[in-house]
Amino acid sequence: MANRSKDDTLQFIRNAAKHNAWAVNPDTGFVETLAEGLTVNVNRYGYYLCPCRDGDGSRAEDKDIICPCVYAKKDVDEYGQCFCGLFLAPEKAEEDPSVSQIPERRFQG
Repeated sequence: MANRSKDDTLQFIRNAAKHNAWAVNPDTGFVETLAEGLTVNVNRYGYYLCPCRDGDGSRAEDKDIICPCVYAKKDVDEYGQCFCGLFLAPEKAEEDPSVSQIPERRFQG
C-alpha cells in the first residue's frame, strides 16, 4: 500500500463525517493535528488507528478504535462529539464547537 498523505487523511475525515451526518470540528489547527496522527498511524499500521487512544498495532485487537471508532456514534449522539473531538454533532458544531473530555467507553461494560 502506498503511503497516505495528510491531504488523503483530511479527505478521509470529510468523507467519514459526511457518511455519518456529522460535522468535522471547525478548529482547523486541531483537525490538522489529529490528521497528522491518523496519517502516521495509517502509514505505520495500514489502518486509521485513533490517535487519541493506545492501540496494539494489531488490526484484530484495534478494530474497535479504527477511525471512526465504534464508540463514535454513541458519543456524538450523547455528548455531541466523539472521544477525540474530531467529529461533532452538526448542532454542536454550529452552537458551541468547543470540545471537552468525555467518558471513555472502551473497556467499560
